[in-house]
Amino acid sequence: MSDPSADWFESQYNNRLRVPESAQILQRWAEASALVRAQARCELDVPYGESPRQRLDVFSESVGKAPVLVFIHGGYWRALSKDDLSFIAPSFTSEGAVVVLPGYDLCPSVSMERIPLQLAQALAWVWRHAADYGGDPNHIVIAGHSAGGQLAALLSCFDWKSLAPELPRQLVKGVLSVSGVHDLTPLVQAPFLQADLRLDDDSARRLSPVHLAAPDSPLYAVVGGAESEEFRRQTRLIQEAWGPQAVPLVQEVPGYNHFDVLYDLVAPDGISHALVRKLLDLRWYSPLL
Repeated sequence: MSDPSADWFESQYNNRLRVPESAQILQRWAEASALVRAQARCELDVPYGESPRQRLDVFSESVGKAPVLVFIHGGYWRALSKDDLSFIAPSFTSEGAVVVLPGYDLCPSVSMERIPLQLAQALAWVWRHAADYGGDPNHIVIAGHSAGGQLAALLSCFDWKSLAPELPRQLVKGVLSVSGVHDLTPLVQAPFLQADLRLDDDSARRLSPVHLAAPDSPLYAVVGGAESEEFRRQTRLIQEAWGPQAVPLVQEVPGYNHFDVLYDLVAPDGISHALVRKLLDLRWYSPLL
């Protein structure tokens, strides 16, 4: 194939154009999430940093020593918020986990390099305060969708001692990347993103998990079977880069697009759901996985 055109990169990475019903799906997320926040046992907008978006929501029905799931929203580092994804929480709090959804500043108001540093602060907060909400600070798992998958993978490689000497070296016990962008270099060629992200080849490489050393904790990678060939390639790529010991499973979820793949995460019989249960060491997960 000759060098891909800007139109090709747009066709592969502009998911809102690829999925005609994306606006309706995002609206359903927002409505379901508002209902969850109104009804669930939760503490909202807890500050972990200085900026207005450095807030997190904690959902917990636990009385103690529950594993903690931190879910990082996507939106290409420039859109959406934690408030859009509250609907993720009940599927896991009802099964014995504490769920934390952190917010973070968006591009172009901050650089892409700043976002993972903010989320490292959020994870440090979770480690310090998990027990206050019935969580186990020694069992923190991250899941992230799309850009959130890239951020989750980066955080699994983070040098926690560089942030604070009291933090454990392996703060993150495992990661699920759902439709994650693990190599950012193609995004340099995507004009619809560049005005906000301002990536160049060097920054894209620095922020790409595939160019980092594999962490000690496992990462599972899933992607919708109806997603673009590039997103399916991005999912395979992290296993190729880190190896099967660090990435024991890469899975396409048949029939799902880039947005409704999150319904597999919250469905009790979903592939993604079972993988998170396995990472959290909850009572049951599919023996097929």
